[in-house]
Amino acid sequence: MPTTRARTRKAAAPPLPPPAARQRFRRNLLAWYRRHGRDLPWRTTDSPYHILVSEIMLQQTQVDRVLPKYHEWLDKYPTFEALASADVEEVTETWYPLGYNIRPRRLHSIAREAVEKYGGELPSDQETLLSFKGIGAYTAGAIRSFAFRQRAAILDTNVVRVLFRVFVAKGEPKSHAMTKRLWAISEVMVSHRHAFDFNQALMDFGATVCTARAPRCPACPMRRMCRTVARKRRP
Repeated sequence: MPTTRARTRKAAAPPLPPPAARQRFRRNLLAWYRRHGRDLPWRTTDSPYHILVSEIMLQQTQVDRVLPKYHEWLDKYPTFEALASADVEEVTETWYPLGYNIRPRRLHSIAREAVEKYGGELPSDQETLLSFKGIGAYTAGAIRSFAFRQRAAILDTNVVRVLFRVFVAKGEPKSHAMTKRLWAISEVMVSHRHAFDFNQALMDFGATVCTARAPRCPACPMRRMCRTVARKRRP
């Protein structure tokens, strides 16, 4: 029968990146972002509504498809109040051709709740944001970071890929245990002074350099600290 000490060792959480690795990663990522970050309209606003619209649109949809619809949407529904008062079927038609049509209905529902309970505004605290149907942990973190400039972690598909490749490199990135581990890594990695830029940089880096297919490893500023690259070098 295993001893208490053995059981404790077995249950211990995997180590998080040490402070030196966190600082190096942040420094490299922010330097890369200053040179290569994409110029996107939702990065020039601190409107929680505009940022929510962009985040919902970007779920499972590429940036180049979202850009024209983002502008069209805000022209037609410039505020939570305008969206909440619109007919839900009209809202769904306006969403076309982005697909995944549960998203406009969720957005409409969030708008109605924001108007009814919060005076047409989104709250800034995580617990209240998560109480909205349609706002999950990633979207709540994005709103807190991008709209309210809070130090909040995010974990979307691109961020999962970057953090897994650089800091883990072993196991199944989509397992429940791995998701919890990557959230923990994301939380300690967020820059204290530059949370907005850091999180935007993470997403850009995963979308343009550390891509799902054919990642640009030779040009990657993280290659010397990346565990995936190190594993590939081993004989």
